Amino acid sequence: MSGRKDAKGSVNDQSGVMTGLPPTRESQVTFANYISRPYNRWAFRNMDVVTHTAMMPRGGPLPVMNVSGQAERYGDQSVSDIHGTKMPLRDLLKTYSADGFIVLKEDEILFEQYLNGYSEHQRHIWYSMTKSLVSTAFGILMDQYDIDLTASPAQYVEELKGSGFERTTIQQVLNHASAIAFKENYVDTESDFARFYAPAINLGYVPGARDVQPEETDIYGVYDFLARFIEAEPENIPGDSFEYNSANADLIGWIIARVSGMSVQEFIGEHIWRHIGSNHDAAIVVDRAYMAVATGGMTSTLRDAALFGRLILNRGFVNGKQCVPKAWIDETINLNDQDRLRYAANPLYVEEAWQYYKNMWWIIDPERGEYAAVGIHGQVIYINRAANTVIAQFSSQATASQVGSEDFRSKLSVMRQLTQST
Repeated sequence: MSGRKDAKGSVNDQSGVMTGLPPTRESQVTFANYISRPYNRWAFRNMDVVTHTAMMPRGGPLPVMNVSGQAERYGDQSVSDIHGTKMPLRDLLKTYSADGFIVLKEDEILFEQYLNGYSEHQRHIWYSMTKSLVSTAFGILMDQYDIDLTASPAQYVEELKGSGFERTTIQQVLNHASAIAFKENYVDTESDFARFYAPAINLGYVPGARDVQPEETDIYGVYDFLARFIEAEPENIPGDSFEYNSANADLIGWIIARVSGMSVQEFIGEHIWRHIGSNHDAAIVVDRAYMAVATGGMTSTLRDAALFGRLILNRGFVNGKQCVPKAWIDETINLNDQDRLRYAANPLYVEEAWQYYKNMWWIIDPERGEYAAVGIHGQVIYINRAANTVIAQFSSQATASQVGSEDFRSKLSVMRQLTQST
């Protein structure tokens, strides 16, 4: 298959994915293969057809985003991967599985690149960057309804009484320190994650699972999973240690919906998306019950992801309005010894750049305001207050986990290198 140029001049090298009209059988993307290479490169920018999604309409005036006259030179600058190998920025992004990469400083796009057939007008899956968006929305909910972070989630969602979440506090859930027995597992097809959770959120393939009817199973949607499946882990105490778990974000989404009386997508759309002056409509993947997947379902264009990052960089202020409470934005990087010890209690991340995890954000350097929203397969919205810069990145890395990933570490390292000089 010959390559073609998209609107920004990148080459579509899909390696035979979705070839022909209709596609050949061997090139067809399906719900069973969409996360696997090479199919994910096409699937991650076409999640509206791979999964079920709900639209989140844009609003307000179109954003001011001026493209730097030095963008070409910016892409030619030499950067280093994690092995110390130097190469031009644009080549490193191609080498390490980037689909899109944008550097935004104030209103100026310093650099923007699209790869693997992706373009500026296509939505791409955020995966767990969605958690940081939902946490931001939760800050708005707190301001509106005076939510008690020290309370049990069961105080706001009564179905959680008797579940593993009843003994936690909401703050512990936000910090992924809920001490629940359910474990995140991307590779074991016999795990509870693969058998029950992934099909419930409609992002994981199990034969026949998409055809299950509500009356045929106790766990139809993700809210059923939270209330009926999650148990406490007896040997762990909530708040003591960080353990990344997507179910925590689903719970925060449920609280937003239950307290506000709005779906998650309606709440985010009303209070965030229509205020940032996004270029395009967004969409969010919904579970089997058509509830928004708060843990990882958001999809948007790359520029709009950067605009959300700019909202956070500007401490919740956008277009003359305080959209998100400034105190909530600042609280994410207001850290203490307990935050450090909680994160350090988990040895899994000791080799990674992160130093803290709080309110569903990954934090490198709180003094510089250097932190990020992160999603599997290499999605990042990186914020650096000291450099007044946001970098948004979409990827189609071959493996889901970021831990130990050469692709992910190299691109994160480049973000840090770029913001040392901006």
